[in-house]
Amino acid sequence: MIVRAQPSLLATATLGILASSCGVSEPELPPHLEFSQPVLELGLERTGQVEIRNTGGQSIGPVELIPGEIREPGGSMVPGSRLSLDPVEVPTLNPGDERLLTLELSLDGSMNSGEYDTWVRARGPEVSALLAVRFTVLSELEAAVTSVTIVAPSFDPRAGDVINLPLEARDTAGTLLQGVPVYWSVQPSQAGYVTKNGRFVGYKTGPMSVIAQAGTISDTLALDILHRNIDGSFIVSRTGREVERYTSDLWLHGDVLYSGTWGTRQTGTQSSFGNTLNIWDISTSGTTLNTIEKSFSIEIDARVVNDVKVRADGELAIITHEGSDDALNGITILDLDNPLAPTVVSRFTSELESGVHNVWIEGDYAYLVVDGVGNGLRILDISDPENPSVVARFWAGESFLHDVYVRDGLAFLSHWNAGLVILDVGNGIADGSPENPVEVSRLSELGGQTHNAWYWPESGYVFVGEEDFDSPGIMHVVDLRNLLEPREVATFRVPGQTPHNFWLDEGSGTLYLAWYGNGIRALDVTGDLLGELDHQGREIAGFIYNGGSGTSCNRGSGDTCTWAPQVHRGLVWVSDMNQGLVGLEPPR
Repeated sequence: MIVRAQPSLLATATLGILASSCGVSEPELPPHLEFSQPVLELGLERTGQVEIRNTGGQSIGPVELIPGEIREPGGSMVPGSRLSLDPVEVPTLNPGDERLLTLELSLDGSMNSGEYDTWVRARGPEVSALLAVRFTVLSELEAAVTSVTIVAPSFDPRAGDVINLPLEARDTAGTLLQGVPVYWSVQPSQAGYVTKNGRFVGYKTGPMSVIAQAGTISDTLALDILHRNIDGSFIVSRTGREVERYTSDLWLHGDVLYSGTWGTRQTGTQSSFGNTLNIWDISTSGTTLNTIEKSFSIEIDARVVNDVKVRADGELAIITHEGSDDALNGITILDLDNPLAPTVVSRFTSELESGVHNVWIEGDYAYLVVDGVGNGLRILDISDPENPSVVARFWAGESFLHDVYVRDGLAFLSHWNAGLVILDVGNGIADGSPENPVEVSRLSELGGQTHNAWYWPESGYVFVGEEDFDSPGIMHVVDLRNLLEPREVATFRVPGQTPHNFWLDEGSGTLYLAWYGNGIRALDVTGDLLGELDHQGREIAGFIYNGGSGTSCNRGSGDTCTWAPQVHRGLVWVSDMNQGLVGLEPPR
């Protein structure tokens, strides 16, 4: 039998001590300095306190506390001003220790009013920490303010209504102060938008607040934003089917609709080019899904008939050429003596060989968008349609021109990455004429890819399309009440797709926007416009009339792919790349 000896108490204790001495100890944390807050705002009393801490595992010392220089917002040092610290040094900070630091500003009396930044650095032998310090210097006028009152509007605004909020700032004697800087804000921040001048627009319905601060005094105005109540819907009334070719732009005059064609469409084994102008008789009306048929077609030497325009008198039309086999491109002028069966008057190609993308007709002049960087605009005298001639040229000096719109003697050039360029072609503001166009102003800050524009003189707004398939693009609203200083004031976006062409029903103040796979959109643009229109309940209706994902045209399918709208005789006609034409009853 084997007998196992039991260990003695002494042996057991000895083993325990040995095991303990062989164990792995926790590593010692490195030293670490930090302030109790990353930013310290100093009030008008110009003092503040903050803690400096050692949150590491080793002692730190000495710790120097170093103030930064006082600098203006532009970066220049302010002489005679300094930041004092107490203490200026901490001999030792052990792990877990903290020390209270007092800051005091001494400012030169001549400092400009505004927001200022400086800093404090805590520096040990191997570690450091940085504290941002901010303070405001009030002007003499701001310092005099003792009461602020926002004057409430006399009505409850709807979402999208722009209102001016007057503000009264007074001193201790009750005197109304003029020219006091005011800082405006909205709460909740996403409920609306307010400018630095107190122009406000509500985004969300329900209660919200507008806050105004002058100096150290503020006032809060409570508002209850009402619903805009303009919801509507489109109804399909008429259709014109074109599935052999992709449909491009359209133009209506009298009882006739003219539509262009675009690119190359593959149908089975057949390829059809965009070389055709289609003419449709819309005179027969119906109450339910009335179908219109093509009455006539004209084929030209082109791969794209991107645009067609009819002169206001209905006597002639112009169609554009791109991708011609003969490499001459240009335009074709049509006689509309018989509107349903136009005849060719002439083809003009001089200086237009790179292709013409868009055209606008104004009286005896045609404004042509010539493809390619450096080409820009050509203005043709078409008083003799058989013998047109180039009478003027314009290029913005960068990028290429995409579209032109002429109204009230002003030509609005959608000049892609050069932005919106406005020319005097007879308005008189810059002594320009069709034969001597003069630039009035331009607005380059529109996100690039400036595609199209519609000017509404009554309101002073220009509605500008940005065709960006990646971001995607949006619609910009430009305030042009001062022709010399255009400025963007509002935007409208639809997720998933970029906009294309627009048409404004000025009688109702409804802007119709073609939005490719997102169909046709109807937007209320009455009154003043400000901020993000898509957040304001201003969209009356959106209609993806042929179905589809809303994120792609899916060219060649039956999905919705809206190219352009035009309001004519009570219907909103749209050209659809995939299916042809749709006539819609408007939503209001």
